[in-house]
Amino acid sequence: MPEWMIQFADQKQEFNKRPTKIGRRSLSRSISQSSTDSYSSAASYTDSSDDETSPRDKQQKNSKGSSDFCVKNIKQAEFGRREIEIAEQEMPALMALRKRAQGEKPLAGAKIVGCTHITAQTAVLMETLGALGAQCRWAACNIYSTLNEVAAALAESGFPVFAWKGESEDDFWWCIDRCVNVEGWQPNMILDDGGDLTHWIYKKYPNMFKKIKGIVEESVTGVHRLYQLSKAGKLCVPAMNVNDSVTKQKFDNLYCCRESILDGLKRTTDMMFGGKQVVVCGYGEVGKGCCAALKAMGSIVYVTEIDPICALQACMDGFRLVKLNEVIRQVDIVITCTGNKNVVTREHLDRMKNSCIVCNMGHSNTEIDVASLRTPELTWERVRSQVDHVIWPDGKRIVLLAEGRLLNLSCSTVPTFVLSITATTQALALIELYNAPEGRYKQDVYLLPKKMDEYVASLHLPTFDAHLTELTDEQAKYLGLNKNGPFKPNYYRY
Repeated sequence: MPEWMIQFADQKQEFNKRPTKIGRRSLSRSISQSSTDSYSSAASYTDSSDDETSPRDKQQKNSKGSSDFCVKNIKQAEFGRREIEIAEQEMPALMALRKRAQGEKPLAGAKIVGCTHITAQTAVLMETLGALGAQCRWAACNIYSTLNEVAAALAESGFPVFAWKGESEDDFWWCIDRCVNVEGWQPNMILDDGGDLTHWIYKKYPNMFKKIKGIVEESVTGVHRLYQLSKAGKLCVPAMNVNDSVTKQKFDNLYCCRESILDGLKRTTDMMFGGKQVVVCGYGEVGKGCCAALKAMGSIVYVTEIDPICALQACMDGFRLVKLNEVIRQVDIVITCTGNKNVVTREHLDRMKNSCIVCNMGHSNTEIDVASLRTPELTWERVRSQVDHVIWPDGKRIVLLAEGRLLNLSCSTVPTFVLSITATTQALALIELYNAPEGRYKQDVYLLPKKMDEYVASLHLPTFDAHLTELTDEQAKYLGLNKNGPFKPNYYRY
């Protein structure tokens, strides 16, 4: 095992298999339902000053003469490069990983096809994977979250990127297909966010899985789809569940959403939070982060939950647990973060007060029944980018943000440092799956070992000038631990 990699206390230790029965709330989503369900034109989410010509109709080349990409405007590359350089300053673990592993190239020969949000932080991950020896082709997992200038910078650097902000549904699948279906190049690793890339390969190119070594998935929605495949006996390669790693759940889902929910709401609505009545649907890690932020700003926060454990946590944290129909007439803001579907139905939307703000913080746009609002009696009015007023015949209107898609990445930005934690976890998961000897991982879904979570966390501590206490030999023996970890059993809940 290379010196730069973590040394496991037990060399036979492998990723802990996720139990088939998951003790968590249902994450109902059809395998055929993608994050592309859209009811507006692609141009509606682009600035009026932008060139409205579809990138698919443009002939663009980077400075090296390559045209193996499709972005909004390759001329924005210089600006995007500055965005990436800024992000690098807040992503210490990935930069450290580049230095530690670059000599050995642990991903040499890896051909990674990715479908994630294309932001400056993703660019740092992609360039890290490239520095470690991988070839990458990339598409976006959300039609509104791509930063055009960053996509241009990646294309200029030689990465085949197919993404732009404001894709149509047809564009979305076309971009994924361009990443996968290319002459003389076949992926052997998948990095997915939401499961759409995995779904597309299963649907269109199932034979590709003969050469694919594994899948790394980072979202609640995508992980649920993997478990559905596994349960049906259709998962034909090992898959890594990054979403349920401690470093993803506790940092990306909780701390990231705690900061970005306010940013997204403020940028789109300019609203004052103090005194506003808010209902947050779901009290998982995302819901906890949203509630904490809004409570700190003086909002009156209600919570809906189906899981009695999460519900009790909400009560103990000082939030009123309600059913949505009990407060729907009085609240000023409705936020969904369950991973489920039809959490906010047309009946709820009909009963909302005038100017109620409706938004989603989950990965998929299935939580709010936006399709039910596309009826002749309702009028849609675009008031600014990512903000629609939906007007009822009596003059009542609701404020719908990002058409029910992920609010923070569609309407604002997210903290780079937190994404560094998730991106490092993804990189290590890719390295492990790619280099694992045949037979270590079977056709199932695996969790990251505690040791790897601890390693990712330790790479970020120097940023805070933090100094870990070390166990003495006597203390380690007393606790029955290795001095270098792991420090908690797998069943421990942080």
